[in-house]
Amino acid sequence: MRFGRTAGLCVLCWGLLPCVAVATGSLQAASPDPETPRPIEAYDTVFLEEMTWLEVRDAMRAGKTTAIIATGGIEQNGPYLALGKHNYILQATTDRIARGLGDALVAPIVPFVPEGDINPPSGHMRYPGTISVRAATFKMLLVDIADSLRAHGFEHIVLIGDSGGNQEGMKEVAEKLAEEWGPVGTTIHFIPEYYDNPRWIEWLQARGIEEVSEGLHDDVRHSAIMMTVDPMTVRMPQRIAAGKFTINGVDLAPVDETVALANDLIDYQATITVDAIRRAIGQ
Repeated sequence: MRFGRTAGLCVLCWGLLPCVAVATGSLQAASPDPETPRPIEAYDTVFLEEMTWLEVRDAMRAGKTTAIIATGGIEQNGPYLALGKHNYILQATTDRIARGLGDALVAPIVPFVPEGDINPPSGHMRYPGTISVRAATFKMLLVDIADSLRAHGFEHIVLIGDSGGNQEGMKEVAEKLAEEWGPVGTTIHFIPEYYDNPRWIEWLQARGIEEVSEGLHDDVRHSAIMMTVDPMTVRMPQRIAAGKFTINGVDLAPVDETVALANDLIDYQATITVDAIRRAIGQ
């Protein structure tokens, strides 16, 4: 919108003179009837941020009344991994979990989590690019997201986290809201079974993957799952060119075999998580 002398400044944006959009009635167009028919075929996705409000409405009416809140992070990792490691992994795992449940949608993955003190920096905050929030900020963010989903009528809300530092905060929020909301209406559950690294390592070892830690905050599981989302998140071509396409003594080539292994692991983790969610909500 271009403001002229007669239009002034938008009351919604600057608090002074009426906005042209209001004067011309376009605000009304932004407030359609909640029963507006969906004009086109729905997009096949389980991620709320990829859906229109009409698609969400119709999906919920069709039975998708469980919402997954997943927390990742923006943190220092090995020299080859993108800072959003946990968020990329959650893109893969939450899609599989939601489709496995059959009645679930996934809220936008929460990338901002406690990563250490900000000033003076500690933990992951000692490394450039990391973004941290206070534990209280993290928990209030989760509370507001959960309350929003509850307001829209989701029957069950589940919390899962892909990083160790996220677990306690999610558990506390789930317990707090469960008490506030009471036994009637929307339920909320923290699912610790999702984050069971020893179990996933054991699964890999049973398939012949034996790692010797290089101390790089990286491993086969994380790298392989990230490759299913985008090989550039593990800098695959650059590492191949430099002869460094290994981690912890394990070769990540051939790529198709590593991706196949990762997909099997995602299926296994999703199955464990789906079973835990169904137990939690009493299905």
